[in-house]
Amino acid sequence: MTTLLSSLKVIARPEIAIKPPIISKRLRLIEKLEQQLDMAECMVQGKEFEAYREKMVKDPETGERKKVRRRYNVRSWYYDNEQHYYFEVRISGKPIELVKDKPAIDVGDKAKLPDTIKIVIDAVEKGELDEFLLAPPSKFPSKKMKTKEAAKPDIAAKSNTQ
Repeated sequence: MTTLLSSLKVIARPEIAIKPPIISKRLRLIEKLEQQLDMAECMVQGKEFEAYREKMVKDPETGERKKVRRRYNVRSWYYDNEQHYYFEVRISGKPIELVKDKPAIDVGDKAKLPDTIKIVIDAVEKGELDEFLLAPPSKFPSKKMKTKEAAKPDIAAKSNTQ
């Protein structure tokens, strides 16, 4: 008596190699750069850019969970100064310095912006920005931390006055 399962080739589970973490970091950066590319192309064409993300929402009447597309704002990594455009690559919300003390890429005309972003995407794919992706997060305090520290009374000054 033959069964359907006997017609299948059954093997031991193969060993799955673990991917290095740099690959997922590259993919995340490329995803964000492609979003910036779409935004730049919309700006050049004079169209409105809209980004959506899917979110699970519970319906208050039925209690059923549904996927809903929600619009969200995306900040551009490019800016202009008197119709001359610049682009910054950002990791963890902070611009990286491609050259010491120089985080901005001089693009020039806004029509060149999509081509510049494509070059940066190619550089990320080839691993040219891996040193920035693997670097530990900067230890500079955020603006929120600076204001909290400024609000704290200086303990050393109090102890010296006593």
